[in-house]
Amino acid sequence: MEGSPSEEIILAEEEAVINRGVGIMQEVKSDFDVGRQSEGNLVLTNLRLVYAHGAGKEVDIPVGTIDPFETLGRKRLFISDVEDLDDIPYDASNITIRISSIVWVRGHHTPGLAPKLEVRWNEGGMVKVTEFVEQETGRSRRRNLNDWAPVIGRLKDGSQGITMLPHPPDGDTLDGRILLNLADMQEKGVLTIEGEVEKKFNLDLDPDQVTEACERLASQGLIKRTTSSQEGPFYVKVSPLGEDDLNQ
Repeated sequence: MEGSPSEEIILAEEEAVINRGVGIMQEVKSDFDVGRQSEGNLVLTNLRLVYAHGAGKEVDIPVGTIDPFETLGRKRLFISDVEDLDDIPYDASNITIRISSIVWVRGHHTPGLAPKLEVRWNEGGMVKVTEFVEQETGRSRRRNLNDWAPVIGRLKDGSQGITMLPHPPDGDTLDGRILLNLADMQEKGVLTIEGEVEKKFNLDLDPDQVTEACERLASQGLIKRTTSSQEGPFYVKVSPLGEDDLNQ
């Protein structure tokens, strides 16, 4: 079912995005002040584009370019997992752009260079500009940060379809807590979900409990199974964007 949601909902989220800083179009033509560069998560909702500056953590990401193999390397990424928009801590590097204020948005994806999203918007009587650059660019991805541009354009003109998802389970249940954990729109394995939910809610779980809860959520159309590995299946929250899902 598609419609216009009555509240703000998260549509997509990209981790460890580099932000080049904010410029004013009258003063900045194309270059950004590198000294203002920061890294965090970029969140798209039906009403806003939100950049949340993150804290650093090391993860394994593909760094090789020789086909058909990807090599894994350690890289420190700055991630601010956003599960609830009201819980984003204040940071001077955070940026909030209302979709209605955007005057120009364009995605760039040149072979050999990281995908990026350039946005211009009206604020305080000035046209401001910023640029977001993707870091996690695995070959299995179908869509990247540059693909956000047409969706943002359709959100602005009101033509973007949004699927109304089923009502979520109570937040005090295991199912509800797992759904909250997956609200950052990131694909996670059973063991990762188990560990994060245990830490956040001070619980003692086992993988079978988590798998059963995930399968219940999947049967309700709230999350979906993506891939399987030796550690078990992976799950991701269903996107309200439907076929235009940006996190795949």
